[in-house]
Amino acid sequence: MRDVAREAGVSVGTVSNVLNKPDEVSADSIARVQSAIDKLGYIRNDAARRLRAGVSSTVGFIVLDGRNPFINEVVRGAEDEASRHGIAILVGNTDEDPAREEMYLDLFAEQQVRGVLISPYGDITRRLQRLREREVPVVLVDRMNPEGRFSAVATDSVSGGRMAAEHLLAQGRRRLAFVGGPFDMRQARDRLDGARWAVENSDAGATLEVVTTTALSVEEGIAAGRRIMDRQPAQRPDAVFAGNDLVALGLLQSLSTGGSLLVPQQIALIGFDDISFAAAAAVPISSMRQPARAIGQTALRILLEEAADATLIPRQTVFRPELVARASSG
Repeated sequence: MRDVAREAGVSVGTVSNVLNKPDEVSADSIARVQSAIDKLGYIRNDAARRLRAGVSSTVGFIVLDGRNPFINEVVRGAEDEASRHGIAILVGNTDEDPAREEMYLDLFAEQQVRGVLISPYGDITRRLQRLREREVPVVLVDRMNPEGRFSAVATDSVSGGRMAAEHLLAQGRRRLAFVGGPFDMRQARDRLDGARWAVENSDAGATLEVVTTTALSVEEGIAAGRRIMDRQPAQRPDAVFAGNDLVALGLLQSLSTGGSLLVPQQIALIGFDDISFAAAAAVPISSMRQPARAIGQTALRILLEEAADATLIPRQTVFRPELVARASSG
């Protein structure tokens, strides 16, 4: 900073104000300091700045699956909000691995981030409670916290599952299958619960079977589709509710390979999330839309509010999913 001040012909305090309180500095001083920074290639030491200010300019975001376009849109929403506050987001992808989740929680705590956004795998309430005891706020993303210990932002997956199954029933389908998992993921469990409620409370004589997957991925959708194809025609479902759109894309690929089954004539299909690839599929896939960017923006906004005021009561923000009907469900 002294080098920058010397080059710009200003005091070190002016350089500090340009970097931290530009509203208190004249436009001429800002221009001179910025010119000196560009010439010298100065990059301020954020660790030192954090020690002095006591506030970090980074937020940690731990996600379940960095390959999922829905998750990427949630992160982008958080980044949009963070940029308005001059904050950077550090993203850690767990790939649904509890050990990696623990590693990122430890790393972000060591980095003294301003707070942590997390799509948790399983129940890590005690681990998150220890973070909060260290004055690191935590907001759950894409998963509710019924106990109310932490703020959470998510879509109502139970309602979404119910709406998806009701849509298939309204198309005259009676042998429904839910393809998804694992069920220690709250999202998969909630979507199945909603679909099961819709089938059990209909008067159509419908049934719902569960085809379990080890992940909500295209590969698992392809494998599940092959298992369905190996059955006798009378034993196959006439409609499938996929745990998310990636599973639905895999199902569509395996079910329709070589013209084996016609979608939706012989088997209807609906997914969850409404990622861009769903509408662009060979047979456009119906889906339950989640407002991905709004979820990320809202979660980041709540996290910063709690970082500024530790006395705030945790709140649960729930978005309602929207049915987007396309060709795959008839």
